[in-house]
Amino acid sequence: MTTITYREAVRAALVDALQRDDRVFLVGEDVGRYGGTYAVSRGLLEQFGPERIRDAPLSESAFVGAGIGAAIGGMRPIVEIMSVNFSMLALDQIVNTAATLRHMSGGQVSVPLVIRMATGAGAQLAAQHSHSLEVWYAHVPGLRVVAPATLADARGMLWSALQDPDPVIVFEHVALYNDKGELPEGAGAVDLDRAAVRRPGRDVTLITYGGSLPKVLAAAQTLAERGVEAEVVDLRSLRPLDDATITASVRRTHRAVLVDEGWRSCSLAAEISARLMEQCLYDLEAPVARVCSEEVPIPYPRHLEQAALPQPERIVAAALATMGGR
Repeated sequence: MTTITYREAVRAALVDALQRDDRVFLVGEDVGRYGGTYAVSRGLLEQFGPERIRDAPLSESAFVGAGIGAAIGGMRPIVEIMSVNFSMLALDQIVNTAATLRHMSGGQVSVPLVIRMATGAGAQLAAQHSHSLEVWYAHVPGLRVVAPATLADARGMLWSALQDPDPVIVFEHVALYNDKGELPEGAGAVDLDRAAVRRPGRDVTLITYGGSLPKVLAAAQTLAERGVEAEVVDLRSLRPLDDATITASVRRTHRAVLVDEGWRSCSLAAEISARLMEQCLYDLEAPVARVCSEEVPIPYPRHLEQAALPQPERIVAAALATMGGR
């Protein structure tokens, strides 16, 4: 086992991909000389040179478009967008072009493009750098959307994503970059299609993804101290959703709490709640509960930012409420 940070796990994944396939290159703002806004690509310019670690101008539409063209031409580009908020400037390229070309060409044109984005709040970066807009992309056919929440997934999802003929969006939560843990020796590619049960339980299912996973695991520990065994499901893949794992867990526990850093209205939590109503209505012993961010632009002051986000205390309260407040 090797002790590393989430940031180092992502960097190891990039190094592995660049070494294994000459078609792979990284492009984005400040990924080269500066070493990446979150220091993920530090040292890669010196290791692989400017042809494969390409600093781009401040134009998301331009460098995402270049990545799409390179992918169509046979390369395997990894495009880094500094913040999910900035991805709005490339929305036309991602949604109208990358996601549609294989369908519109009858399968003749593939876009094997990986787009990495930092997402989420908790780092006091204010509203224009802190939102969780994963559901916007999970809404779009033609895209695959994943959210690595663990070191193993941060290390293993990238290579799997590069093998996909469709564009893959990888959301890396800013609050995870400094997290430290043990990565098994020889950790490699992981399945992008499956959710993971991170903690087994029998009383209530807590469903989450990305940067909320540590909070949900903390809430599950608090619940255990109160005699409630919560099962924790990490979605991992946001499109497609792994309905089989989600519903199997809820059918065991008969209760569900969805924890989503996105806003409650039209959220990923809302979509999963609807699916549980469709597939598990008669298995449920309480209404599905949702713990989401407050419906405000994410504040800058730390106490307000923390108040706006899902926290373990709110998750515990929601879980207990599904059990009649015990």
